[in-house]
Amino acid sequence: MPGSRGTENRQRTVSFPVRLRPDEAEAIREKARDAGVSLSHFMRDAALGRRTRSTLDSQIINELRRLGGLLKHQFTLSGGQYSRESAAVMVEIKEAVARIGHEGDSSTEAE
Repeated sequence: MPGSRGTENRQRTVSFPVRLRPDEAEAIREKARDAGVSLSHFMRDAALGRRTRSTLDSQIINELRRLGGLLKHQFTLSGGQYSRESAAVMVEIKEAVARIGHEGDSSTEAE
């Protein structure tokens, strides 16, 4: 925010203790690690209904999109050979990307 002093982290001065069972605490730590953010960042986002997505999910989505692009390129180079098979695989890739994208959301907000 323009004109404000200090970093955003320094402006966060309130601590909010939460009681958890050890297994709950470990599950939350693991989700924060998967999302590639600090525990505080993850808890804040989850509690405020913001999206959190595993970095692994993002990597999988990127790889599926890359494979889809390669398939499309191969389809073009082959002059449309195996068009039925290519189309079926493209549909599967698109469905997988959509499924993973929605499973990674911690909220029900639309994109």
